[in-house]
Amino acid sequence: MAQVIVVGGGLAGLSAAHTLLERGANVLLLDKQPFMGGNSTKATSGINGAGTNSQRKLGIPDSAELFFADTKKSARELARDDLITVLTGRSGDAVNWLQDKFALDLSLVARLGGHSQPRTHRGGAQFPGMVITYAQMERLEDLAVSNPERVKIIKKARASKLLKDETGAVIGIEYTHNGQTSTAYGPVVLATGGYAADFTEDSLLKKHRPEYWNLPTTNGEHCTGDGHKLAMAAGANAVDLEKVQVHPTGLVDPNEPDSKVKFLAAEALRGVGGLLLDNTGKRFVDELQHRDYVTGKIWENGKYPIRLVLNGKASKEIEWHCKHYVGRGLMKRFDSGEALAKEFGLAPEVLKKTFEDYNQSVRTQKDPFGKKFFQGEWSFDDFFNVAIMTPIDGESRVLAKDGKPVPGLFAAGEVAGGVHGANRLGGSSLLGCVVFGRVSGDSAAAYLLQTQSVAVRKAGGRLTALAGQLDAAPAAAASQPTATTSAPTEKGSAGEYTAEEVAKHNKKDDCWVIVDGKVLDVTAFLPDHPGGEKAILLYAGRDATEEFNMLHDFKVIPRYAPDAIIGTPQEVKGGRLR
Repeated sequence: MAQVIVVGGGLAGLSAAHTLLERGANVLLLDKQPFMGGNSTKATSGINGAGTNSQRKLGIPDSAELFFADTKKSARELARDDLITVLTGRSGDAVNWLQDKFALDLSLVARLGGHSQPRTHRGGAQFPGMVITYAQMERLEDLAVSNPERVKIIKKARASKLLKDETGAVIGIEYTHNGQTSTAYGPVVLATGGYAADFTEDSLLKKHRPEYWNLPTTNGEHCTGDGHKLAMAAGANAVDLEKVQVHPTGLVDPNEPDSKVKFLAAEALRGVGGLLLDNTGKRFVDELQHRDYVTGKIWENGKYPIRLVLNGKASKEIEWHCKHYVGRGLMKRFDSGEALAKEFGLAPEVLKKTFEDYNQSVRTQKDPFGKKFFQGEWSFDDFFNVAIMTPIDGESRVLAKDGKPVPGLFAAGEVAGGVHGANRLGGSSLLGCVVFGRVSGDSAAAYLLQTQSVAVRKAGGRLTALAGQLDAAPAAAASQPTATTSAPTEKGSAGEYTAEEVAKHNKKDDCWVIVDGKVLDVTAFLPDHPGGEKAILLYAGRDATEEFNMLHDFKVIPRYAPDAIIGTPQEVKGGRLR
């Protein structure tokens, strides 16, 4: 079977690619980043699913109908019933698919804001988005090595133009790679993400929501609306470009409070019982309300800084997140209510009163801010994790302006509009990527099969002549770019270094770290790191093993940065690279 071109290596593109392979199609995946993953790796709360195997084991009485009602209420007047039906109706199957096909742990189920039932799935450790995306990414990269005739991956490739035939059908794409312009042929699935990180003068964000143009964002720098612009240039109709969601809880780095790019505070932090307190130490909102509602209340309250506070019980339930945020300097731990009050600059009695008022709501199930779901009472004699918050922005056929599908063009993920309406429920971002990635893969495979069948029928008795022409032409596989993925190899240790020697290399232009008994010179790797340079620079000159192992699989270094390994710490000999 011929190939389908997938543009974008985030979760939507990866889900489309795996579905296409399941349906028998070949895949060429183009990603403009040096590493795949996109924003999906940053999703930290989980993935929604109704009627899943995990819910059934936990006795949660959820259904696609209940999920549909919650999603429609969240989307309000912009609800697209057909798209919501697909999203919610296929949600359970999507979660089960991830567990069955990729052996993922999604056994923990929580209730986030706007949900009538617990349906947001995650595992016991790590960020769910990273776990889900990396599992698909590594499987696809392994296939690109073991089965290159089926899977080709080209990174640092920027799509520049959709190619169309005389009928207006999309038949391929033009892209640039290593300074050269190339073309590839086949139906196209766009999975390029959103446009909230485009701060140029002609950005879609500035055009459609100029009031948000100066807000910080958690989007990666690659989210510049490439897919939207490609599709519109090819005649696609744009919908809901003005519907940009402002997330209520972005983490503020005290060392860089005005940074344009923020780290997203997991919605699960509020889902496990975290409270939002203003600078007077008081609550002002139902923490489990819809995102846009919470954002509006933050702006309406206006008593900054706003802090998200987790007590001991909530911190233990989501311990890995807290440990990661503390490690990055985005969250602080306080071992008593008195220490917490000092951080606020308030008398201890003020926070005690806030806790007492909240406990009264828990006991009576009547909250002045309308909260309906509680995680137990709070004690002043406890430990707390605290972070400063700021609001942040942030069948799959593409339709033309006449409402008809553009043949050969499909979309999935954030580039596809109309799914979430005015407000997206927490946990539905990963779900939208997986569900509509699979839908686009199904649709593109069916389209490819249909067009091939038509071509064969039209060829009729000329098949022999056609075969002769194909024999005379260069082989199709030879005209396609080769995958940039290579088999994992480990560079041998070159020497031993003391901790003091490693500590000297602690700057951006000279950065060493220790990971699992190996010394790595990551200076050249910094610009390509998917998590940004800062995530590594925090550990420059130090042992980063604990943080690394919280986030990464053992294959990451030999797969992506084998040349970074320069030796071993003198104190650790024969350490195993993980």
